[in-house]
Amino acid sequence: MNRPDYIPSLDGLRGIAALLVVLAHVGLIFPSASEHLTAMGTEAVGLFFALSGFLMAHLYGSRPVTKENVLDFLVSRFARIYPVYLAAVLLVAILSGMQNLDFVQPITGGTDLIRHVLLLGSSGVFWSIPPEIQFYLLFPILWLCLARPQRYSGLIVGFAVVVVVDGLLELPGPGIMLLSKLPYFLFGALAGKMHSYGDKWTLSALTGIFTLFLLAAFFTYRHLVPGFSPEFWSLQSAFAAAIIVALVARQPPIAAHVLAAAPMRFLGTISFSLYLFHVPIMFLVHRSFESLMPEASLIAVALVIAVGGAWFLHETIEVPSRRLLVGLWQHHRWRFTARDIPAERIEQAILDLQVTEKRLLSSAPADTAVERQEGADQDGDRGDQKRRA
Repeated sequence: MNRPDYIPSLDGLRGIAALLVVLAHVGLIFPSASEHLTAMGTEAVGLFFALSGFLMAHLYGSRPVTKENVLDFLVSRFARIYPVYLAAVLLVAILSGMQNLDFVQPITGGTDLIRHVLLLGSSGVFWSIPPEIQFYLLFPILWLCLARPQRYSGLIVGFAVVVVVDGLLELPGPGIMLLSKLPYFLFGALAGKMHSYGDKWTLSALTGIFTLFLLAAFFTYRHLVPGFSPEFWSLQSAFAAAIIVALVARQPPIAAHVLAAAPMRFLGTISFSLYLFHVPIMFLVHRSFESLMPEASLIAVALVIAVGGAWFLHETIEVPSRRLLVGLWQHHRWRFTARDIPAERIEQAILDLQVTEKRLLSSAPADTAVERQEGADQDGDRGDQKRRA
């Protein structure tokens, strides 16, 4: 990608987070998986939320808040999320309905399926999608605050109050409502807005090493020092996630070399499909080959197939559906964004057209005018002859 707003290291960060979510769910399918290996998924999802807030502010925060831009944003986000999400929901529903399969994270019955289709379901990894969509719907208001902070200072105070209340209530993290996840998005968005002010900073290799250390500590601190570790879904962890995203976005030496490496960026590119489909893929691999090889080998095979399957689904469902929906929107965009033309402007345009027509007629060559007159006379003579006949 050659877009000026593209930050390769963030793709790598997204890839690491997606891989950790995959590893966190290995234990659902393979009983022998290490508990430490499968205990970092919560942190990875929190990092996803902060990264999403950062990118929204980074990509859209400097653009004017117009009806056209807001609609473009909402359509782009819907096309990015919903089609591939719906495909994953339908796959899980099919697997859940198969007798004797005992799918690990089922969608049970028609009502549960409808809840998931309407972005109100919480089976498996799907619980994190409704808060994401809710943040996208809220973002235009935050966008106004980022674009005109002085004019919308009251809204900014309102967001700050929500963050404080969230910290005091210590709401549980996993769930389909945005409130307990909002600090991750907001801190990430603040980091995204501030990113443009640090263009002149020169970061050292030491900063890169510190960034990698902080990233590792973020995923392991609850296991290294459990007695001193707060509940993950807290303001502290939200702030830490935003700091990590902000540091990675600066692409400091060493950290950028690691996170912007081709394998990391590849995982980041397919991360959403990997996030949505890894459980059913690994489950089917386990059911198909569990009697053919040791479980350790089967885990490795399942991980490889999950990554390969995610790439295939990214290329065949995620990207084409997004392009189709965005293309349809661009084709019909004018129907929703065209403004009514005042009657005075229409009247003035008609008058201007009449003036132009008069000028063209008055500047026509004389012989042309004569030819027109002769043609009229000839037509008149023919008419007289016909009447005499």
